[in-house]
Amino acid sequence: MIMKIIQINAVYKFASTGRTTMEMHEYCLQHGIESHVFCPNMSDEEHNIYIIGSKLDHKLHALWSRVFGKQAFFSQCATRKMLKKIDKIQPDVVILRNLHGNYVNLPMLLKYLAKNDIATIVVMHDCWFFTGHCTYYFSIKCDKWQTECKNCMMMKEDNISLFFDTSTFMFRNKKRLFDAIPRLGVIGVSDWITKEAEKSAILSNAKIYQRIYNWIDLKKFYPRDTTRLKEKLGIKDEFVILGVATSWNENKGLSHFVSLAKELPDIKVILVGKAETDIPEIDNFKCVGRTANVDELAEYYSLADTLLVCSPQETFGKVSAEALACGTPVISNDRTANPEVAGTECGIITHDNDDKEILAAVNKIRGLGKSYYSARCIERAKTNFLSASQIDKYIEVARQLLQ
Repeated sequence: MIMKIIQINAVYKFASTGRTTMEMHEYCLQHGIESHVFCPNMSDEEHNIYIIGSKLDHKLHALWSRVFGKQAFFSQCATRKMLKKIDKIQPDVVILRNLHGNYVNLPMLLKYLAKNDIATIVVMHDCWFFTGHCTYYFSIKCDKWQTECKNCMMMKEDNISLFFDTSTFMFRNKKRLFDAIPRLGVIGVSDWITKEAEKSAILSNAKIYQRIYNWIDLKKFYPRDTTRLKEKLGIKDEFVILGVATSWNENKGLSHFVSLAKELPDIKVILVGKAETDIPEIDNFKCVGRTANVDELAEYYSLADTLLVCSPQETFGKVSAEALACGTPVISNDRTANPEVAGTECGIITHDNDDKEILAAVNKIRGLGKSYYSARCIERAKTNFLSASQIDKYIEVARQLLQ
């Protein structure tokens, strides 16, 4: 009997979770599994890919969420239409990825999964599933989510609520809804987030907790020829420090990159991603904007002598794994899941984004040379982040829930 799997995510094709969703969908179809995806960001439906809601619905959902503080409690009409399609598909397993994107009604969806006893896998791309409001709590060192959220300090910082603290309401509703699902599995994309999820009250009904790393498509991420890119950027023999993010602001550690550029005028600092704040005009510092071209992104990783990760809140850190696959060592901080990906053999871990330690790490890699690390970086990527082996682990979790 052919297994039927549905994935629901805020994006498809784009950004890290969008590529992950797409790659799993394509792998399943190639290996005899009936795969379907529901998402809100596509302009046209493709084979077994369905659009949730409209741009107007998404904007209204975002507005109501800000006014009433209830993220993922709107979009009733769009969710009803989605559930009708799910009813026709009759899936064996539904995989929930990022649902906090102003496009789906969480109570309607979870009640449907519980009522129909559909095996459900919740993927921890961030912490939102097991908190009353926030996607990350590390910066404020909060542990209320382990018992019950209240008096939330993040109401105006994360999934903004303009007027109300709804963290207790959201916490209790999430717990009630997840408790009702008979066959619930939780997948964390790192050891760190998996251990956090195991402590949560909301997901305490889960039958399975398992760490499965995000994967890398090694047919796309591998050491590339960078002659064209060097000419485009005017780079000759300079040491290149790379930063990659969807958007750049202080939460991603922008100031640390600026400090390095000022401290080491003979290097090049390149940021890939959209600048959300003014970028200083420094000769050796450049923000090239976003790229949706995977080949170009792999060229940037290959061009760099090191990838610098300053984000303090990462459940995995896919950019680090992609850089390793391209033979580039990683400098990261010691917070959340950052140290797991590269480890000490494929880069350097600094304490709490200390600028002096970052500078020392850069100088060490400059001294040893990128080639000292490259072979180990590529081997680590092949060993830990191969797409086929990681997706097979998802399928095995699904089979366990179906037994």
